[in-house]
Amino acid sequence: MADRRSRVAEAPPRPLPTRFLTPDDLVEMFELPSVETVYQWRRKGTGPRGFRVGRHLRFDPDDVRAWVESQITGAAA
Repeated sequence: MADRRSRVAEAPPRPLPTRFLTPDDLVEMFELPSVETVYQWRRKGTGPRGFRVGRHLRFDPDDVRAWVESQITGAAA
């Protein structure tokens, strides 16, 4: 697992879209097993901050970036 983290840390950051992200976008970006993982993160309060637009869940790219940075910082501790 440490090898994967070091490869991720060395990879140049991919630019996030400027539009609000969907749960499917997060699945694709983080290569998650399913969209259910995103919803589990939300229920547990462990994932990036999201918000509802009607019944649809959306994520601000800046909040996702901040969450990723917090994960990297936490992993390095």
